[in-house]
Amino acid sequence: MKAVKATIAKALVPATGLTEDELVQMLEYPPNPELGDLALPCFKLAKSLRKNPNEIAQTLAKVLVQIPEVASAAPAGGFLNISLARLPFAKAIVDVAVQNVHALFSADRHTGHRAAVDYSSPNIAKPFGVGHLRSTIIGESIVRLMREDGYDVIGINHLGDWGTQFGKTIAAYLKWGDEETVRANPVRELFKLYVKFHEEAERDPSLEEEGRYWFKQLEDGNPQAVKLWQWFIDESLKVFRKTYDLLNVSFDHYLGESFYNDKMDAIVDELIADNLLVEDQGAEVVDLSAYDMPPCIIKKSDGTSIYATRDLAAAAYRHDQLGADTLVYVVGGEQKLHFQQLFKVLELMGKPYASRAVHVSFGLMKFNGARLSTRRGHVVYLEDVLAKAIDEACKIIEAKNPTLANKDQVAKSVGVGAVVFNDLKTYRLHEVDFRYEDVLNFDGETGPYVQYTHARASSVLRKAGGDVDTLTFPAPAGATDDAHALNDTEWALVLQLGQANEALNRAVDEYDPSVMARYTLQLCHAFNRFYHHNPILQSDPEDRARRLALTLATRKVLAKALYLIGIDAPDEM
Repeated sequence: MKAVKATIAKALVPATGLTEDELVQMLEYPPNPELGDLALPCFKLAKSLRKNPNEIAQTLAKVLVQIPEVASAAPAGGFLNISLARLPFAKAIVDVAVQNVHALFSADRHTGHRAAVDYSSPNIAKPFGVGHLRSTIIGESIVRLMREDGYDVIGINHLGDWGTQFGKTIAAYLKWGDEETVRANPVRELFKLYVKFHEEAERDPSLEEEGRYWFKQLEDGNPQAVKLWQWFIDESLKVFRKTYDLLNVSFDHYLGESFYNDKMDAIVDELIADNLLVEDQGAEVVDLSAYDMPPCIIKKSDGTSIYATRDLAAAAYRHDQLGADTLVYVVGGEQKLHFQQLFKVLELMGKPYASRAVHVSFGLMKFNGARLSTRRGHVVYLEDVLAKAIDEACKIIEAKNPTLANKDQVAKSVGVGAVVFNDLKTYRLHEVDFRYEDVLNFDGETGPYVQYTHARASSVLRKAGGDVDTLTFPAPAGATDDAHALNDTEWALVLQLGQANEALNRAVDEYDPSVMARYTLQLCHAFNRFYHHNPILQSDPEDRARRLALTLATRKVLAKALYLIGIDAPDEM
């Protein structure tokens, strides 16, 4: 669609005085497809052209009917409704989808740019709960979307492996822990100890001081503290990687907060040299009152570091050592102030990448309406949720298609896809209330529905036989009026296929995978209407060839779109 919009805009430049880009931005999709395929509102042009909008539309219509891409242009109420020449447009879209689906989605707008994307970032020795799902899958999809758009992307898991909570966990383990019990189920047992620490600290506040003591010991290199801390990390990563494997999530680097411990002094020295560091109640801070923000704490009054210091060091490392010119942080909306402070301090330090640092926030994950809290033990383990979803998918497959080959693999793809799609179809800034009955609903606008549509297209192509991957979109024999070469359901499918690039561009520009998830739903709706209204394999040779090419294009576009949101595309279900 991007190419035909550009062609139309270029033709209208002389008559409007606007730029091609301005005209492309003005083109929109009519609410009723019967009005046309595109519409240009002419109200904006009335003042500069000194004519009423309908007169302008009539003038522009005469221009557009002269170009081969346009079948008709009709003025209506100040709008110019444009109908495209169906056959050439359909052939161009379908053939590129079949031969090079990447080119249908992407113009590689960001070739030559490198981005570091920070996402997932669970805390060591704490459970990988459903609350971590959002950062993980939104981040993974953003990585894939940005790569599709030409970025060289570095995916980073900024593990929470440092901080006072480790002093608390070490203190709890030394008081109540048992090595054999912890080794049998590391993360869950360490989490129990962490929760117990807070329960006991409510009765005995001196425990908080003990936790701070052990974190200071860890920072000072106490061998016992360091040994326990490293053990917590090793065991936690074994568990986390199993969940990442289930979710088809991978990282280029696991660089936790502790990785930057030896890089923070340079940041502090730089802040001092820039006269940015001041003392405030015993702590060392950057004063941000001029920007209506509280001070950014660099060192606490007891001399220990804080995550802002490590994030400053991490930003410098990602730019200076990893070569990233864009820094993306996929972190919940509750950290908005932290990132505002971080980016402002980077700006005050004169870092050129401060203006290309982006906080991709998202709404909270709730469970049955309640907020999750690891401190109080209110957590739902993601591995349990995924296991239940996979089990539910197994039952459905067993009931509907018991002879299906690779049932276990398909059940995994469908179960995990159901969980992921349920989240990603939601605008990322909205809260998500995690309810099993919604996540595991295999009807309606769900992951299984989208995956089944891909399987349906694959089934049609299998039954067609032959080398379907070489299909091209044919010109109907003897057709003189290409406006009638495709019926309305075929044409609606073509138009959806043609919007793949717009979906990618918007998803990348807004750092929002829900744009691509909603696009897959729209494409599935269009394909299923086409499938139900048109015989494919039993139609005459001309229609059969055209409809098989449309089916193949849909399968390829849908597989790509599902990949971009981190979901498998099974050929059978």
